[in-house]
Amino acid sequence: MGEMTHRMLAAAAAALALPTAAVAQVPAAAPVTIDPAVAKARDAALEGDTLAWEIVEELTTEVGPRLAGTEKEAQARAWAVRKLKALGFSNVRVDSFEVQVWVRGEERGEIVTPFAQPLVLTALGNSGATPPEGLTAPVVFFPTIANLQAAPAGSLRGKIAFVSHAMTRTQDGSSYGAYGTARRIGPAVAAEKGAVAVLIRSIGTDSHRMPHTGGTNFPTGMTPIPAAALSIPDAEQLERVLQRGKPVSVKLLLTPRQTGLRSSGNVIAEVPGRDPSAGTIVIGGHLDSWDLATGAIDDGAGVAITTAAAKRIMSMGRPRRTIRVVWFGSEEIGLFGGNHYALTHKGERHATVSESDFGAGRIWQFRTTLPAAAKPVLERLTVALAPLGVPLSTATANGGPDGGPLARTGVAAIDLQQDGTDYFDLHHTPDDTLDKIDKGALRQNVAAWTAMLGVVANAPETIGAADPIR
Repeated sequence: MGEMTHRMLAAAAAALALPTAAVAQVPAAAPVTIDPAVAKARDAALEGDTLAWEIVEELTTEVGPRLAGTEKEAQARAWAVRKLKALGFSNVRVDSFEVQVWVRGEERGEIVTPFAQPLVLTALGNSGATPPEGLTAPVVFFPTIANLQAAPAGSLRGKIAFVSHAMTRTQDGSSYGAYGTARRIGPAVAAEKGAVAVLIRSIGTDSHRMPHTGGTNFPTGMTPIPAAALSIPDAEQLERVLQRGKPVSVKLLLTPRQTGLRSSGNVIAEVPGRDPSAGTIVIGGHLDSWDLATGAIDDGAGVAITTAAAKRIMSMGRPRRTIRVVWFGSEEIGLFGGNHYALTHKGERHATVSESDFGAGRIWQFRTTLPAAAKPVLERLTVALAPLGVPLSTATANGGPDGGPLARTGVAAIDLQQDGTDYFDLHHTPDDTLDKIDKGALRQNVAAWTAMLGVVANAPETIGAADPIR
């Protein structure tokens, strides 16, 4: 080893022996923490919240079904105003609007030939009526809505179209959009091709003899035809009859009617904030329900969960941001409450929007469109929700059905996603009743909403226009 090498090694060793203080240190990032008061409120809700149950129990017991635009929905609004005032919310009021009202009548169905037997069905909202004596016609089967759309013009003249399909069970409800097309546009497509009536397999995932109702739409100027959903066992039975290869005829008696323009509205209440410039947080669910049941999961639970969480934040003291609780009206027949809110409040400064409208199952993930400047808010949300088993999803938030119109104006959305694996077993059926709500899952929902509101309502950061963080 040469002298030069020795000198180089000595210099290297001397460098390595420099005192630690002489080497630049990168400080470790401070751990993300949340306000201990928020954590305490979250945990208290998880352990012992009773307010959400009280709200949904009273609503479903004292009011019951709340079809949009009817006297029952009006009773629900009056009850809601009394309840929200009694809970101590501020600025409680009804923001009214009008809707066209459809009401259910008599509904019966039966296979006439070749194997006579009754069918369990229910009319679809906005559908037309049969003659008073009923309607009997041959049935034409379509496995999917795409098959119906491909049918030649005029090919269904004098016939009943039957569209069947088997909705897929998913945790996030993502199959509803695709399968629900048969209900939303199927009757109009069939009418255009000459059908005198439509039957669809219920948009659901259960195997009970309970049909699922829901709205359908006819273009302006088109006369609505009778349209009904068969319970899933009855739809499968009708398919088996058709598979025998003999002509099948069905008799229907459906007597719904339109009653004209009636009053509906959003019930609004607030937890006033300290800083009007920080923007308002909009939360809530929809107050109306279909008429077959008491609307416990759709959406009595949603208004109860969000209101109970807002009440907990109110009890902690005045937050920085105003929390506005909205019990939207006439969601089921076309998102009228959500659209009305977005239109009438479009000039206001909103920080975020969120809705609970997917039952009462446990929250299993959350989504946001918070802007990049609000990344610290997202980080605190992640920490606050982690103890509840609620991680951040890579999917994009949409604000929920009624919150969607506001979110689409650029307001940041935060979605607390409920487990909907069993939701479409009950959705729009006579089985949507209070006993289907699990109290433990309901408390977990309130805890998650309390954590979210506790973080967002007092966040010092500016929350600007939506911009998904990935």
